[in-house]
Amino acid sequence: MADLKPKPFESAKLMKKIMADHFLEADAASKDPTRRVAWCTSVGPAELLHALGFVVYFPENHAAMLGATRQATDYIPAANAIGYSPDICSYLTADIGAFLKGKTPLQDAYKLEGVPRPDVLVYNTNQCRDVKDWFSWYGRHWGVPVLGVESFRGVGAVTHEHIDSIAGQLRAITPQLEAIAGRKLDIDRFREVVRESRETSRLWRETLETATHRPSPLTFFDGTIHMGPAVVLRGLPVANEYYRALLGELSARIEKGVAAVDGERHRLYWDGMPVWGRLREMAVQFLGLRTCVVASTYCSSWIFDALDPAEPFESMARAYTELFIVRDDEYKQRYIRRMCEQFHCDGIIWHDAKTCPNNSNNRYGMPERLAKELGIPFVSFNGDLNDLRCISDEQVRTQFEAFVEQLGG
Repeated sequence: MADLKPKPFESAKLMKKIMADHFLEADAASKDPTRRVAWCTSVGPAELLHALGFVVYFPENHAAMLGATRQATDYIPAANAIGYSPDICSYLTADIGAFLKGKTPLQDAYKLEGVPRPDVLVYNTNQCRDVKDWFSWYGRHWGVPVLGVESFRGVGAVTHEHIDSIAGQLRAITPQLEAIAGRKLDIDRFREVVRESRETSRLWRETLETATHRPSPLTFFDGTIHMGPAVVLRGLPVANEYYRALLGELSARIEKGVAAVDGERHRLYWDGMPVWGRLREMAVQFLGLRTCVVASTYCSSWIFDALDPAEPFESMARAYTELFIVRDDEYKQRYIRRMCEQFHCDGIIWHDAKTCPNNSNNRYGMPERLAKELGIPFVSFNGDLNDLRCISDEQVRTQFEAFVEQLGG
């Protein structure tokens, strides 16, 4: 497999530039007394923050960079030493640990001194409680406000009561954000940001759905890289410019029959977090097995169909409450079944992430129920999003090889 490597995208050059611009702008804003920086959780109210003129920075994206550059495991112990358990989110422990050590991938990539200092930290617990604790640590360190939304968990049908509660919380923090921003919320500007964010969502969905084609023009591993603008730049026109360019490239691949995995034999669904420090190795292994991981729960988590500029507060509340991670198991099982059918999957990979129980859906019998319902096999492996001490590389390679062999049997 030494000569195998994922096929590059020409549009990746554009993504590299706009992501660099994002970090450089956040750094510049943190040093400019006339500008304001807001830290935001990845599925937090970024649209509201952009509308108020904040430059928005996402620590989860930074934590994923620590994982992808394989630095996370070096810094996690520093957070453990100040009382953060090895069993909680390794995004949190890696990010805080790196900060304590004065290290960041932004130093090597963009020559920045460190992460941008926030004027406010804004969370949404729709992912987990860890994001609140994570932001609270920085709030105490810098002495800046920490504001947030307390979300629902185990949601079946999304009701008006859910929407009214979340929209009410968003409205409640708006005056505090206005005071920090030094301006009142312009509702027309807010609607425009939500409109741009909805377009980002539409284009990202269209990007991922190109993988319904046989052969697929992209893989889950490609998606984890190209989702960057959908996460950190949604609500801004530059994200939509990027996805239009990427979609043009994907359309050309489909027209020419260019496969992400040459000789594609099998198609798999991935549930759970990526193993950021092993993305390339896993991508290359599946290339060699002529197996394409065509869809995932994770990459689809930044599709927000409910966003509506006519009702910015309510539609944000709905979009962030319809999120997969906050739903009950019945909804999640139906969702994964639909995805496997839509993308013509032959099997499912379940990642049981040691420090991310909220994104590990294999612990209460769902793989067995879906295997019976869909009539397709599955494999579960133990790992983690960032802490590479939690994964046995040889064992996982063997598991994947045996699983694909089972598919071909």
